[in-house]
Amino acid sequence: MLKNTELGNILFLDIETVPQKPSYEELDERFKKLWDKKVEHLRKSEEETSSNLYPRAGIYAEFGKIVCISVGYFHNSTLRITSFYSHDEEQLLLDFSKMLNNHFTGGSYLLCAHNGKEFDFPYIARRMIINKIELPVLLDIAGKKPWEINHLDTMELWKFGDFKNYTSLDLLTAIFGIPSPKDDINGADVWKVYWQENDLERIKTYCQKDVISLAQLMKAYRIEPLILDDDIVYV
Repeated sequence: MLKNTELGNILFLDIETVPQKPSYEELDERFKKLWDKKVEHLRKSEEETSSNLYPRAGIYAEFGKIVCISVGYFHNSTLRITSFYSHDEEQLLLDFSKMLNNHFTGGSYLLCAHNGKEFDFPYIARRMIINKIELPVLLDIAGKKPWEINHLDTMELWKFGDFKNYTSLDLLTAIFGIPSPKDDINGADVWKVYWQENDLERIKTYCQKDVISLAQLMKAYRIEPLILDDDIVYV
């Protein structure tokens, strides 16, 4: 099946998310109470509090926000990489939506992410609705049957029907001899790099590395040569 999919029709993407506020203490009272309730299901020891667990808020669309979406697509043999990143989530999402609506609306196009069906795709859709942005066709899946949804998930593809295990992108890149995308920071560091270091450029670079790894992994799944550095273009 993967061999029959035109690589040029796949949009590889990755998102980076952070808590909506720098700290728990800066939440308003309503959201403090709501986070307290959420933490009841997250806490594993008495030492874990609403405050020190707040850095994890970014993984929940209700408590977090998107600060970067990086995408990649093949044009002939070249992988073209671009990013939408900003402190202004609404503008970031509007720009991303405009790109999808202008260039990825046909029925043959697919979105691809690692664990995208559980995280990236629903997170983007939820944040778009919160920001009152109409969903692009590729994210508007309400009422569609599973085979009508144009989403690929490199983690799901690796399962081959085995639903017991989570396999990280970092592990899969190691298996296939692909350079690690985690050579600088990892997902757990993003909130600190954003809120404490104010370094969006560093987050963008990290996000782009994940997208390149996704595309490389897809090439490995198809038993095709990996992408050369000279064939990666940033636009």
